[in-house]
Amino acid sequence: MLTWLRRTIDRLAMTDRQYRFLFQQPDQGEAVSLDCETTGFDPWVDDIISIAAIPIRGTRILTSQAFQAVLRPDAKMRESAIKVHQLRSKDVEHGQPMMDILPDLLRFIGNRPLVGYWISFDVRMLNKYLIDMLNIHLPNEQIDISKLYYDRKYGHAPPGTAIDLSMRAMQRDLKVSALQEHDAMNDAVIAAEMYVQLEDMRARGIRIRRERTDPTVFPTG
Repeated sequence: MLTWLRRTIDRLAMTDRQYRFLFQQPDQGEAVSLDCETTGFDPWVDDIISIAAIPIRGTRILTSQAFQAVLRPDAKMRESAIKVHQLRSKDVEHGQPMMDILPDLLRFIGNRPLVGYWISFDVRMLNKYLIDMLNIHLPNEQIDISKLYYDRKYGHAPPGTAIDLSMRAMQRDLKVSALQEHDAMNDAVIAAEMYVQLEDMRARGIRIRRERTDPTVFPTG
């Protein structure tokens, strides 16, 4: 109900009607894997410094058609974020302003669902810019791979089952590419591979085997 109401309000409040395609019904079987690296972890204070988006069509991950950008932030780079993605201020000082690339990014994404690990954080980061540009929130459906993974592994688990939704656990169980994490393009590729595999498992009714010794670890962003 809240999502429908939010979309309805945003559709009416949008300041530039050329972007009304964002609210149209997406084509079946298409999605976009999205990942952002940021100056920190507060969507209203921090900025995006790199972004990658990869089209997914059925079971095909179209890396050759990926959208990538390095961005010059206004916010100061936080030490906690540097430790995660290893990008320093001098690494992004020649990047583009976000508002220069946002129109192209929106046209690239279109109305397709967005796939990612903890995707709500990436969308909240984008919404900060989108509100300034169009007075709306990104209306695309959000598909969090950790939720898909939870459904396949823990959906029928008894109460008290230890749960591990960390990226490392998901990579181990799904045996996806061993790429360096916290790089926007690599993380988008990993999320796309997990999405395709988990959707195939769902369609075939396959579940992921649980280990009784799994630690309880939840995503942190």
